[in-house]
Amino acid sequence: MLANLSKQVKQYLVITGNYWAFTLTDGALRMLVVLYFHQLGYSPLAIAMLFLFYEIFGVITNLIGGWLGARLGLNKTMNIGLAMQIIALLMLTVPNQWLTVAYVMAAQALSGIAKDLNKMSAKSSIKLLVPKGAEGALYKWVAILTGSKNALKGVGFFLGGLLLTLLEFRGAILAMTVMLLVVWLFSLYALSEDLGKAKSKPKFREILSKSEAINWLSAARLFLFGARDVWFVVALPVYLATVFAWDRYWIGTFMATWVIAYGFVQSQAPRFTGKKQGKTPSGSAAVGWAAILAVVPLLIAVLLPSQQFGETVLIVGLLIFGALFAINSSLHSYLIVSYADSDGVSMDVGFYYMANAMGRLLGTILSGWVFQEYGLQACLYFSAAFIAIAAILSVKLPK
Repeated sequence: MLANLSKQVKQYLVITGNYWAFTLTDGALRMLVVLYFHQLGYSPLAIAMLFLFYEIFGVITNLIGGWLGARLGLNKTMNIGLAMQIIALLMLTVPNQWLTVAYVMAAQALSGIAKDLNKMSAKSSIKLLVPKGAEGALYKWVAILTGSKNALKGVGFFLGGLLLTLLEFRGAILAMTVMLLVVWLFSLYALSEDLGKAKSKPKFREILSKSEAINWLSAARLFLFGARDVWFVVALPVYLATVFAWDRYWIGTFMATWVIAYGFVQSQAPRFTGKKQGKTPSGSAAVGWAAILAVVPLLIAVLLPSQQFGETVLIVGLLIFGALFAINSSLHSYLIVSYADSDGVSMDVGFYYMANAMGRLLGTILSGWVFQEYGLQACLYFSAAFIAIAAILSVKLPK
C-alpha cells in the first residue's frame, strides 16, 4: 500500500509518526514533572514556574520556526525538534540535588522549543496535501491529526504516572530518551523531501501575519487555551492530590483518560459542526461553540463548594468541558489551515501557534498563582471569563 503513495504523502506520514512519538514523551514529561516536584514539596506556583520557559520559548519558536520551516523545509525543523527534546530529557537525568527550579526551567525551555517545532511542522504539512478548494477534506484531516495527537498526549499522561511509579523519575526519563532516540535516527534516514519550503525565501520581517482573519483567530486562540490551562495544568492535579487525596498513579490515569477522550472528540468534530449537511464551519460557528463552552467552568465553580457532590461535580464538569473544548479547538485548527497561504504555509501557522503558546503561558502562570492564592474556584471563574473573551473576538472572523 505504501508503494502506491506519492513521495509527498510518504513524507507526511513519517512526519505524523514523528509527531505522535514526540507527543507521547511530551505528555509523559509534563505529568512526571508536576507529580514528582509536588512530591518533593514544591508549591503550586513553583511548579507552574517550572513550565514558564517552556511556554515563553514556545511563543518565540512558533514565530521563528514558521520562518525557518518556509526557508529550510519542514523535514529539517522536525529533526531539529526531535534532537532538542532528546537533549532536554537527558538534562533531567542528573542527580536530584541538581534539579533546582532554574535548572529544570532551562530543560523545559529546550523542550518547549522542540515541541513547537514539531507541532508547526506537522500542522503545516496538511495544507500541502489537500487540493485547493477541498475544504471538507481539509477539515477532516486536520481534525484527525489534532485529535490523534491529543489522544496520544493523554496516553503520555498515563505513561508518565506509570513510569514514575515503576521506574522512579530518572529511570522514567531514560526510558523515554531511548524511545525518542530511535525515532530520531529513523527520521534522519526517512525524511528527505523539503516539504513546505517556500518558492521564494521569506524575509524575517514577514513573520508577523498580515491577514486580518488570522490575527483575530490568533487572539481568540490565545484566550481559549489560556482558559483551559488556567485550571488544568497545575491547579487540577494538585487539587486532586490535596483535597481529594488521590494517589499520583490515579491522577495520571484520570487525566490521561480525559485527554484521550478529548482527542477522540476532536477527531470527530466535523460530525458536530455541519458535516451531515455538507457544510464546513465559518467564523460564526467559532462564536457559538465558544459561548456554549463558557457556561461550563462557570457552573462548576458555582457547584464545586458542595461537600456532598463536589467531587462528582468536578469530574462530570471536566468531562463536559473536555468534549466542548475539543470541538472549539478542532474548529480553530481547521480555520487556521484554511486561512493560511499555501506558499510558506508555516509562516501563518507559526504565527497562530505563537498566540496558542502565549495563551498556554498565561494560563500556566495563572494556574499556579490563582490556585495558590484563591483556590480552584477562582481558576474556574478566570476560565469562564477567558472563553467569553474568545467568543467576542471570534465575532470578527469571516462568516
